[in-house]
Formats: sequence, structure tokens, C-alpha cells
Amino acid sequence: MKFFSMKFDLLKKDAKSQARAGVITTDHGVIETPIFMPVGTVASVKGVHQRELKNDINPDIILGNTYHLYLRPQTDILEKAGGLHKFMNWDRNILTDSGGYQVYSLSSNRKIKEEGVKFKSHIDGSYHFFSPENVMEIQRTIGADIIMAFDECTPYPCDYRYAKRSMHMTHRWLDRCINHLEKLPFKYGYEQTFFPIVQGSTYKDLRQQSAEYIANAGAQGNAIGGLSVGEPAEEMYAMTEVVTAILPEDKPRYLMGVGTPINILENIALGIDMFDCVMPTRNARNGMLFTAHGTMNMKNKKWAEDFSPIDEMGHTWVDTEYSKAYLRHLFAADEFLAKQIATIHNLGFYMWLVREARRQIIAGTFREWKDKMVIQMSQRL
Repeated sequence: MKFFSMKFDLLKKDAKSQARAGVITTDHGVIETPIFMPVGTVASVKGVHQRELKNDINPDIILGNTYHLYLRPQTDILEKAGGLHKFMNWDRNILTDSGGYQVYSLSSNRKIKEEGVKFKSHIDGSYHFFSPENVMEIQRTIGADIIMAFDECTPYPCDYRYAKRSMHMTHRWLDRCINHLEKLPFKYGYEQTFFPIVQGSTYKDLRQQSAEYIANAGAQGNAIGGLSVGEPAEEMYAMTEVVTAILPEDKPRYLMGVGTPINILENIALGIDMFDCVMPTRNARNGMLFTAHGTMNMKNKKWAEDFSPIDEMGHTWVDTEYSKAYLRHLFAADEFLAKQIATIHNLGFYMWLVREARRQIIAGTFREWKDKMVIQMSQRL
């Protein structure tokens, strides 16, 4: 298959780990890796204006969800708008996942067959069908810069026989995605890059088989799915290590749905380039802040009279503009602004973390810095 457009330059490899610093170039600009992609599920990063996202958090790329956008606002509206970029007024890169994970999350409201997945909408209970073919069509219409294969995400724990069957089906679905994409022209005058997804649950031999199959597809980048679904962190790292040893070194590697700041650093050390996770935004809305020195529960009484800035490091303007006591008060009063402040802080911190990791890789000091950060960030403040 002819794959398009995206260029990946590997700038630096770390001597003491598998970490790498690189640059991805697409029609919507440059993505410096390792990168974290804020999740904009329904064409919005929850609680954050696009202006704040761009000027204050400043990610090179964000994530949209095929499943959610297909149900609302629906693809015909996105097409009339000229694609997701124009609809939400975001002129940088966007990646869409394929909906495989969201459909997996519906567990009791879905039926998986070889042909595809029949599922019940979480919005109005209506029935829908996703297949590798129509998911490629939906993603063409959404118009993200990077689009994902339609896969089956296995639960954790998962018995070996099921994991193996599921993995083989994901591989057959991948072939169908690729065959169908070849027939679908780009819609909005810029190109899209397709990433296949490695599956195989927490079984080393299945992960190896899947990584080989995915590497052989010859895509411009590759993703690892089916992790961060409840397995212990050590198992996640073990699987990442098995897979990155097989995936081509000259293509970006995207670990889907990961994770905590510590998970991100450990996986960068194992050779991962791209991450996304709802954790910084979701946890922010529940009052949990991530910092370089550990996590803070802002609902805690201990902050009630702490008038020091939210975060002295000042990754975003909210960190020095407001005090811990004020933010704690907003959470106690159930004020919307609390969630917004916390979200901007957490996303700003995640962006700082991956960019600092990149600086350390380029400087040749990543390993020592990472080991120190992992200890620091595991504190509860």
C-alpha cells in the first residue's frame, strides 16, 4: 500500500535507555517527540478554550474520538464544516482513534463478529455498526492528520485463547482497513497518515507475533493498543519492551491511553514517542493535580490556608496566578472554574514533562533525570 505524507526524523537516541527524540512533520505542522496528546473527545479538550489550548498549553497535536464524533455531531455535519480542524477551529495536528476502545468499553452493549461490531449508542440507545471499512470512511470524513486502524481491544485479565483469536481478527481487520483506504481519496486537500495497532493482551508471544505482523504492514507509524486497561504497570512495561524491540526504529511508536506521569517517563525510556490519556483532564476535574514533586488532592483541608502559588514551577499562567487555598475553596464550592484551572495546570505539566524529557534526551542526561523524577513524582503532597 502507498502510505503518505508524514515524515519522521530521528534526531537523537539515548545511550543509557531506548529513549529517542524526533520530529514528525505532517501537512498541519511539526510534532516534536516524545509528545503527549491532550484528549479532545467530542471536538473539545474538556473545559479548555482552543485559545488557551494553543497559547497556554501549546500541544503540537491533540486527539479526537471517532466513536463520539460519529454519534455527535455526526459525520455529515463535520463534512459540511470542512472537517474537524475547521469545525473546532484548530489549525494544528489531530489524531483520531478508531473507536475500537470506546466500543470495547460498552461491553454489555456490543456484539463483536468477524464482519464488525454492532453496538448501542450510549446517548440514545440506537443501534450502529462499525466495520474496518466504514470506520476508515468515517475517519476520512473527520479529517484528522493521523488515523488509526479499527482493532478489537481485549479486556484485562483475558484468557490466552480469547487474546489469540482477538489478535488474529485485529490483523484481518487491519488488512481490510488498508485495502479499503486505498479506494478512499483524501477529502480536504491535505493528507492523512494511517497507523496500525499491535494487540496481544499481556502475553509476550502474542505481542511478538502481533508486532511482527504490524511491522510488516509497512505503515508510516505504529501504535500499541490494549494496555493501560487495568494490568499492573510492570506488565505494561514488559509488553512495551517486547513490542518496541520489533517495531521499526525509523517510525514513530504510539502507546495508546497511557498514562500517569511516571508511566509516560518509563515508556519513553522503552522507546515510545507518542502518548494520550484522559488522566490529566479527568483527574483535574476531581481535584487531583500532578506536579514534578508529586500529586496534590486539592479538595484536601490541608490546603485551606496555603496561600502559596498552585505550582511554583509555573508551567502555565494559572500556576502563579492563583493560590492553593483559592483553588481548594473553588473545589469546595463546586465552582466550574476549579475544574478549568486544574485542567490547564495538569495539561501544562504533562506538556512540560514530555518536553523536558526531550531536552534531557538531546542533552544525553535522560536516564539520570528520569530516575530522579520517578521518585519525586511518586510522593503524595
